[in-house]
Amino acid sequence: MNSLDRRRFLAGTGAVSLASLLTGCRAFGISGNGGGAEEGETAGDGARDVTLGFIALTDFAALAIAEINGYFEERDLNVLVRKETSWATTRDNLQSGEIDGAHCLYSMPFSVASGIGGNGARDMRIAMMLNHNGQAINLTHEHFPDVGYGDIDAAGEALRGMSNPTLAMTFPGGTHDLWLQYWLMAMDIDPMNDVNLQVTPPPEMVANAERGEMVAYCVGEPWPGVTVSRDIGRTHLATQDLWTHHPEKALVVNTQFAEEREDVLRDVMGAILQASEWLDNPDNRAEAAELISPQEWVNAPVEDIESRMLGEYDLGDGTTEQYEDTQMLYFNDGFVNFPRKSHGIWALSQYVRSGQLGADEVDYDMVDEIVMQDLYREVAEAEGIDVPDDDMEPFEVALDGATFDPNNPEEEANRS
Repeated sequence: MNSLDRRRFLAGTGAVSLASLLTGCRAFGISGNGGGAEEGETAGDGARDVTLGFIALTDFAALAIAEINGYFEERDLNVLVRKETSWATTRDNLQSGEIDGAHCLYSMPFSVASGIGGNGARDMRIAMMLNHNGQAINLTHEHFPDVGYGDIDAAGEALRGMSNPTLAMTFPGGTHDLWLQYWLMAMDIDPMNDVNLQVTPPPEMVANAERGEMVAYCVGEPWPGVTVSRDIGRTHLATQDLWTHHPEKALVVNTQFAEEREDVLRDVMGAILQASEWLDNPDNRAEAAELISPQEWVNAPVEDIESRMLGEYDLGDGTTEQYEDTQMLYFNDGFVNFPRKSHGIWALSQYVRSGQLGADEVDYDMVDEIVMQDLYREVAEAEGIDVPDDDMEPFEVALDGATFDPNNPEEEANRS
């Protein structure tokens, strides 16, 4: 099934591994500046010291590769890339200044600033995007034994037959919350009243599903792939089918880092752009999966990471799907990394549409403050990377064929 057909369908309905060697090298201090460090460690307080947080997900890979391949070091940066336990702790550590930046849900700054997922502060900035695509809505076999890939009519019927079913996402107002609620609304299910939405950190999602704590959930790779390989459930919808080339994770920094050490932030962004380009070389994907698989990084089987990085999806219902050029992307000739204000406006409109915010509570002007487009343009120019010119143009969300005009967000916010 090609991308166009898939959109129409969904709208209608014994050797020593390289990773082991590198892990051993890190243990002896041979490579890197502290990759896979635990929460609480920091790089230090020198002018070129930077601490970046990440959650154990495949889409954080550019941070790991920038360290492993020496791109940070080449720019005279001492970067500690450390694992956070949840998106809530990532938020708290960004706001407290314990970390300077993080691999982060692109919509988190808007959620926090709106009071949905935080204290209403506007103290986070989106410096650049880290990836598009590569999340999934997963259904447990126990509760959806006969619901196939992309069959939203059958999924909706099954959900309506349950009493207050629990579904899980990873952060209020985060991307997984957005994708899950958009899917529910496409089935005429009210996400605020017809279901119970609970927050679960990504690395805990599969184990919690196995214990029966939710019937369905939205999370990033590799956990949907692990769900299938452990025969707990199936991939019902890949988010690139919900919205092709949708924004996902961003490099989010606190205002102190953005305003007081802009020169250092520029170099961090440049190194991550190098890593992003390396990751989008298909010949590097298998190696990347092996590099980020170990416990200090993602802590998931290499094969579960690699197959979906390559676009090869075992859906868990006896079928497979091959994604070509629409699987998780980190660079895509610079199309990925430009932070678009229109995407922030879309997220805010969804908060109103779903009932998380009232129409009089939303402030679309905050995107001008949060999205650091001017800085990104300067970094991209210095790196010789083209900047897309499509921001603030209407775009289509494939699942229900809706066109969003960022210049008129109220139309989407009021859409039933």
